[in-house]
Amino acid sequence: MGLRPHLFLLGLLLLLGPGPTQAHTFLGKNTLDEQLWPELRSLRAFPFPCKPKKSESNVPAMSVHTLKPSDIKFVAAIGNVKSNDTWKPSSEEAAFLSFSEIIRHFNPSVLKPVCIPGKEVVPQISAEDLWIQAEELVENMKNNQQLDFQNDWKLINVLFSNANLCHLCPSAQQDKLVTDNMSKLTRMLDYLLQEVPKVFVNIVDLSEAVGHQGNGLSLEAEPCKCSEMTSKLPRTVMQWSYQENWEGLLNSSKYNQEDSFAVVFQPFFYETSSSPHLKELLHQDPTTLSVSLNLWNIMMQPAGQKIELFSTNVKRFIKCPSQEMPYLFTYRNSNYLPRLPEPTEKLELGLTMPLQCPNKDPSDKIPTSVHRLRVADIKVVAALGDSITAGNGAGAKTGDILDVLTEYRGLSWSIGGDEDLSSVITLPNILREFNPSLKGFSVGTGKQNSAGAFFNQAVSGAQSRDLPGEAMMLVNLMKNHTGINFKEDWKIITVFIGGNDLCDFCKDMDVYSPENYISHIKRALDFLHAEVPRAFVNLVNVLEISSLQELYNDNRVYCPRLILMNLCLCVLNFKEGSEEYTKLIEINKKYQEKIHELVNTRRYDTKDDFTVVVQPFFENVNIPKTEEGVPDSSYFAPDCFHFSKKTHGHAATALWNNMLEPIGQKATQHDFQSDINITCPSQVELYLSTFKNSVKGNGSLLPCTDLASSPTQPTSVHAVRPADIQVVAALGDSLTAGSGIRSKPSELPNLTTQYRGLSYSSGGDGILEYVTTLPNILRKFNQHLKGYALGTGDATDTKAFFNQAVPGAKAKDLVGQVWTLVQRMKENDKVNFKADWKIITVMIGGSDLCDYCTDSNLYSAVNFYEHLCNALDILHREVPRTLVNLVDFMNPAIIRQAFLGNPNKCPVKQSSSLCNCVLSPLENSEELAKLKAVTKAYQNSLRELVESGRYDIRENFSVVLQPFFSNIQLPTLQDGHPDLSFFAPDCIHPNQNFHSQLSRALWVNMLEPLGKKTDTLDLAANISLSCPTKDVPFLTTLKNSNYTYPTKPAIENWGSDFLCAANNLSTVPTSVHELRPSDIKVVAALGDSLTTAVGACPSKPNEKLGSWRGLSWSIGGDGVLENHTTLPNILKMFNPEIIGFSTGTEKETAGLNVAVEGAKAEDMPAQAKALVELMKMDPKINLEKDWKLITLFIGSNDLCHHCYKPRNYSVMEYVQHIQQALDIFYEQLPRVFINVVEVMELTGLHQGLGGRCRMPLGAQSECTCFRDSPENSPELLELKKVNKDFQSGIFQLSNQQHYLEREDFAVVVQPFFRNTIVPLNHREAADLTFFSEDCFHFSERGHAEMAIALWNNMLEPVGNKTTSNNFTYSRTKLKCPSLESPYLFTLKNSQPQKEQQQQTETKKTVEAINWAVPLAAICGFLVWEQEPFVLAQPELPK
Repeated sequence: MGLRPHLFLLGLLLLLGPGPTQAHTFLGKNTLDEQLWPELRSLRAFPFPCKPKKSESNVPAMSVHTLKPSDIKFVAAIGNVKSNDTWKPSSEEAAFLSFSEIIRHFNPSVLKPVCIPGKEVVPQISAEDLWIQAEELVENMKNNQQLDFQNDWKLINVLFSNANLCHLCPSAQQDKLVTDNMSKLTRMLDYLLQEVPKVFVNIVDLSEAVGHQGNGLSLEAEPCKCSEMTSKLPRTVMQWSYQENWEGLLNSSKYNQEDSFAVVFQPFFYETSSSPHLKELLHQDPTTLSVSLNLWNIMMQPAGQKIELFSTNVKRFIKCPSQEMPYLFTYRNSNYLPRLPEPTEKLELGLTMPLQCPNKDPSDKIPTSVHRLRVADIKVVAALGDSITAGNGAGAKTGDILDVLTEYRGLSWSIGGDEDLSSVITLPNILREFNPSLKGFSVGTGKQNSAGAFFNQAVSGAQSRDLPGEAMMLVNLMKNHTGINFKEDWKIITVFIGGNDLCDFCKDMDVYSPENYISHIKRALDFLHAEVPRAFVNLVNVLEISSLQELYNDNRVYCPRLILMNLCLCVLNFKEGSEEYTKLIEINKKYQEKIHELVNTRRYDTKDDFTVVVQPFFENVNIPKTEEGVPDSSYFAPDCFHFSKKTHGHAATALWNNMLEPIGQKATQHDFQSDINITCPSQVELYLSTFKNSVKGNGSLLPCTDLASSPTQPTSVHAVRPADIQVVAALGDSLTAGSGIRSKPSELPNLTTQYRGLSYSSGGDGILEYVTTLPNILRKFNQHLKGYALGTGDATDTKAFFNQAVPGAKAKDLVGQVWTLVQRMKENDKVNFKADWKIITVMIGGSDLCDYCTDSNLYSAVNFYEHLCNALDILHREVPRTLVNLVDFMNPAIIRQAFLGNPNKCPVKQSSSLCNCVLSPLENSEELAKLKAVTKAYQNSLRELVESGRYDIRENFSVVLQPFFSNIQLPTLQDGHPDLSFFAPDCIHPNQNFHSQLSRALWVNMLEPLGKKTDTLDLAANISLSCPTKDVPFLTTLKNSNYTYPTKPAIENWGSDFLCAANNLSTVPTSVHELRPSDIKVVAALGDSLTTAVGACPSKPNEKLGSWRGLSWSIGGDGVLENHTTLPNILKMFNPEIIGFSTGTEKETAGLNVAVEGAKAEDMPAQAKALVELMKMDPKINLEKDWKLITLFIGSNDLCHHCYKPRNYSVMEYVQHIQQALDIFYEQLPRVFINVVEVMELTGLHQGLGGRCRMPLGAQSECTCFRDSPENSPELLELKKVNKDFQSGIFQLSNQQHYLEREDFAVVVQPFFRNTIVPLNHREAADLTFFSEDCFHFSERGHAEMAIALWNNMLEPVGNKTTSNNFTYSRTKLKCPSLESPYLFTLKNSQPQKEQQQQTETKKTVEAINWAVPLAAICGFLVWEQEPFVLAQPELPK
């Protein structure tokens, strides 16, 4: 007998088992070809995680309650199954064919399936049809030769569905539906119980698949009359109730009383989703596979705990039998108990004592500002949100899960107004203690459109996208409500939304992205801002929803987990630690951050009668626990998802307390297990807290929610979070010392008071809400911060701590401050010098500019760079784990603007002592132009130093330029005068208003990535404090900003900028000691190939290096200073009529350059004679009256040959030849100033460059002494000694008495080559761009540097001259004659600087020649390896 069309035997559909094919096949085919069913191929490829285990004895289970999947021999299905009239299986057949493959994974011996074509069936099958199918199935099993009917275990799936979705109707209808369905199944189940031994029956309810498109099942539906129950929450609750009815009915039935027979309800509840995870996993249409996998997973859950939701697209984790429970679940082995306890009343929660607040009165007059709003001024309350605000289940009795569908709006935490505070704690009931006439609160139960809802427009199940609609509905209700004055009444509107977004985020991460979430909220708030006057909006931040998992996973607490899973699949479906769970935590945090970011834009503070305040008490939620450590279910409604009345009371209290707490000090966590504590407005702080009234004086609010330090202490400066900083320090001048910060306008003498506790970078007075400083910001992250200054006092005061700034300090003083700071840090027993992370803020330069005009050389940009470099190098070397903020100094232009723009208010008479060089220059004057140029050079020095990369080579140290001070915008008053409210009484020093803005701008800069840092400070701007983000939680550095310093533009030439005043005078001096640069009329030079400029420009391949006399450092005159830096081109800026310089490359244009390639000291007398003759013969030269400048540089070739003829090239011979040349000049030339340049340290140059040149080293090919002298050989050491003796001999010669006798004659040794330094590139290798191809002669760049060094030496006093050359590139390195010292320095006019000379010379000797440490001032390295020869200074003439 064949099977009826409505019978579908899964046992006949099995493909892979052994044995012959059954008689009934599709379309006459004798075998089902698995290749025609792609679902099977997909399932075969599916990574099935379960390990099959058959019974160890291979004996089938004796009881259905110990039945394992591997015991199953036969699988069948009857009921609502459609068979196609073709060879291809229907969707139901395919789904259960896939299911059979899962069983086959445990027992490969199940039988091959065959199916008879059948007709379509109606969704609701009759009892008669079910009984007939069962009868035919039993007959088929008995006739099956491969099946041991009595002993083999069978699995029968009974598929049925309701004709509609009325199983989701209210309880009474639902109970009747379950009873009716059970009666239809009874005859069939009775028959199976009587006829079939060893069987496990699944009652598979496919009701929810009815009518769903794309579910893969061939069922159709009829409409249901209770369609209003199809929204998420009621649908979920009724699903649970429906399942409970079935479970309870089957558990108590006769079908679960025997050991060989069991019937289990397997619910097929539907969950819609659009996430294609499973499809990607299987590479096939997942529909039918999802059905089979879903059924399997449901079977793997204990009876009464079946929560698997049917979704075609949500990623499935295949469940496996556990080691503890390897059996198919029955009601008996699941220890099933009915889950509907008798509902019990919950304990009431209310205040046992009346709320006793001392001041419950409203304002004397109705306030017009929301920032002066008292509690009693509130007349209207309203709320927007979801089911939490709607009050779902708030008043439900314990166990009455169906009552969760009731919206107890009168009990809602933020808007409910049932009874009073003694029995119901809600925000309106608290407010009514202050204003009994409050309106808008909801009462009783009902939906948002019910009469008692009033202004509670929260909608159950709402998500953020629904919020704008709720806002519009609320505003419409308010405008049309006759009981309120919409324009005049003050309103509190509480908004709480986001939980449902998080519960669904995994279904579409784009739809539920943090950006979309905040966009919806912004639309709603923007609408309220535009439409609602006089409103205070509580924006309650979304709660930390992951804690729901703790409640869900604890089996000690009864919770309807099907409801929880359906309501919040994306929170509960993934294990803690999984990728999805981690993503949830991240999204939750970003939701919270976005809320703060939106409000912190201050977009809702543009009107005085409206504000939005974030109330953050929900941000960190811990599940309340009992004394036994079990989650306390009394805080939840019966569904374990919504709040009980108890929790509503706590939430109302937390919201109220948040509203009174100042912004920046609000609690982000509420202890729900504590006693109810409703605080009162203080006598001082009478108003509801807003951003504006929370800030006192110069305070700020830090809106950051994540204040945590790194999980482990970082070892890299690029991974340091604000909370990791343990020490702060500061260096600088009076600005950092805090001079005059709190001086009143009438207290000009008080400017000497140093208010270090208020200093922007290191002050620690007060708290952030009252005093904005960098330490006070950092203390929000780490309350144990150390090093900040307190109170007043100088740098030596104990309260100054690590603020070592000194009023009046200049760049040259910075090194001393650094050493003092380092010593203090090391000696402080509270500081772990090696382990603690430190921030050191450095600002210097203002005082240098204030005195620049007094000595432009001393305060040159070059010296500024050198001093700063020295200080930072010490920090780099000495202080571990440090981030240095290098802050630009205050631009002098802002001081001039403030000071000169208010002559009646600023102390003009004291300007000379305050900052004369900044305040004295007239507008459009040359002095002012010079000041601006030097200021720019200072700023460039800061940038060049940081961008050199020298402080980015250690992992625990970095220097970051914070450029916010580069451009300052000073506000002006209505009368056009600059606003002096940011300055101390001297109109120069910043006051506390200014310092507060500096602190904010510095903090913002510290969090901005390099390349995107703000370089403008608007003193009138509302600067909000930024927060570290989830993506960038660190203080920014070059490395963690993924930034590359901009490539410096190619240098087009080696010219220099001229920043000096010309000082042209009509009177020509008669004394060489009063000789100004502009007095020089004639230039000349003697020497060798370095003076003829051999190799200054590149030669053609294989050609000899040529002489480029026009580019020679001491005598070249090609072009102008802007393009070519030479000594004559510098002098041309003072006297354009100067003559004698060389041009071009030919001897005919050599001018008075008598140098000869290969010349030695013995040639100097002849060159001197030749030069004198040239001068006498030149008609342009007035030999008697013209002042002449002659530069003599010789000695390299003498050293090159010394080893072969030591007597001929001895020091005595060398000095004697030069003296002969000088004597010729002394005897034959009037009015002459002679530069004698010391010979360079040639051996060091040879060692520094050897082996790195394109051509053979000139010093080796020309100098046989170098070629034949190995490294550190006695011969090379002897050469070094001779080299030094050459230098000292020349120095002694220049001070011979007879050269001092003439008033118009001077010989001055220029020692910049004494300590030769090999310049380094950014890789700290020798920079060959300064040298020609032979690495011996100089390139044009090298000649430019020599010219600068010579010129600067000429402007330095004898005995205080720089003894090394600075090879760092800058167009502003040229020094200028000062008003006090306008002359070229000679021994005689250097006399007033004798004391400084002796002190400085000793210091320079020690600092400049320390071979072990790179010379900080010029960032290169010295080639000396031992202490150089130091000649005692001659006695200055009296």
